[in-house]
Amino acid sequence: MRFQIVSEGERGLLGVGFTPARVIATVSADAPPPVERVATADESDLAAEARELVQRIVDGIGVNARVELEEDDESITVSCSGPDLGMLIGRHGQTIDAIQYLANAAMYRGYQEDRKEVVVDAAGYRARRRTSLEALAIRSAERAVANREPVELEPMTAVERKVVHLRLKEFDGVETTSEGTEPNRFVVIQPV
Repeated sequence: MRFQIVSEGERGLLGVGFTPARVIATVSADAPPPVERVATADESDLAAEARELVQRIVDGIGVNARVELEEDDESITVSCSGPDLGMLIGRHGQTIDAIQYLANAAMYRGYQEDRKEVVVDAAGYRARRRTSLEALAIRSAERAVANREPVELEPMTAVERKVVHLRLKEFDGVETTSEGTEPNRFVVIQPV
């Protein structure tokens, strides 16, 4: 997509003399076709709404992605697949985490009794991040034991900190705590 600014508009003074900006948007001929949306008859209203919300956000960001859904008794997993999902995932997963937060907030507000956690994933990012966090947790725990001093990890989301805590729960010789305040809360691995 290409944008051409025809006029920048005028701010005016106290609303007098205001003119909106004029922009021409063109789609190039070699742009990929929109991805077909897959719908299933057996998904709940909650799941259908979660899918539609994520699809609207994905379309708004301008990412060409297929949105698929898996639902069980406790959660709804909305998975996005497509050729270039880096913009959807964002730096350190910040964009996909924000989309997941919005989806959960909307679902909790609209469905008081039938609450389910909504997990938003793109290109298997969640599984890759979990594997990476577990490996980091083990390496850091081994370092804490070897050096007999605490190891502080970088700030993480609550979900990521939980992965570290659970991975090291059975690890002999260390205990974990979370310190700091959001959004800079981090895990400390202490040798015991």
